[in-house]
Amino acid sequence: MEKTCQNIKPIFLAVLTAFAVIIWYAVFYFESRQNLLVTFLDVGQGDAIFIEIPNGNQILIDGGPDDSVLAKLGSRMPFWDRSIDLVILTHPEKDHVAGLVEILRRYDVDRVLWTGVAHSIAEFYEWERLLKEKNISAIYAYAGQHARLGQGAFLDVLSPSGDFVGKSVKELNETSVVVKLEHGKNSFLFTGDIGRSTEYRMLSESLNTRYFILDTDVLKVAHHGSKYSSMEPFLAAVSPNIAIAQVGRKNRYGHPARETLDRLAAVGAAIFRNDTDGDITIVSDGLNFWKK
Repeated sequence: MEKTCQNIKPIFLAVLTAFAVIIWYAVFYFESRQNLLVTFLDVGQGDAIFIEIPNGNQILIDGGPDDSVLAKLGSRMPFWDRSIDLVILTHPEKDHVAGLVEILRRYDVDRVLWTGVAHSIAEFYEWERLLKEKNISAIYAYAGQHARLGQGAFLDVLSPSGDFVGKSVKELNETSVVVKLEHGKNSFLFTGDIGRSTEYRMLSESLNTRYFILDTDVLKVAHHGSKYSSMEPFLAAVSPNIAIAQVGRKNRYGHPARETLDRLAAVGAAIFRNDTDGDITIVSDGLNFWKK
């Protein structure tokens, strides 16, 4: 009997220690959520952006070209957290949707925002299958949608302006969901892979529509810095303080293009990129923002 008690004691102490570690981890984790965090994940040649609202809500915009996003989220989310409040698919090209397929498989996703546009790649078919299998609530994006995220954070959809549900289109990039995140006085613009035609349309509509306020503090550079995006008039209207290009190292497209970098520099934006800077986190306290 005495020997049994001696064996139980170290086990009990080990369990108690582990429990204390978990408690303190949780305390420090939730205390750190005083600010809004936007992390542009380094997932290679693709987009993946993780947003953490101070109230605990989490948003993932795109998932990159493979399952790299899983390890990235694993390093940013506590081990017990297996849910994501909102997933936004800007458009179903492989470098945006492939990682999201893995997210749908392994996380409990509350709802999805996307256009419903059709595509003919395996990853797209699996994306649709998982949405149905897991009965995930899908919201079809259109310009003018507005969502309150809590803690002074808002999300506005600025594009697309048309209905693409179930439709096949030639220029899939131009159907990208464009959203603007506002947190107090700070703002972020996420542009997917839009090109010049969508940029000029948004510029035109911004003159007549109340929800098109393009001026933004932090810009996710469209289409990985393609020379066919980020035109001078668009950048002048956005006037970003920080511009972030989601690009892979030595990618075969030559992204970001020198022309695009020059145009961003001309409007005074500080430029960061995943291929040289790795994961990039911007912090907002509602009044000020800074790179972590």
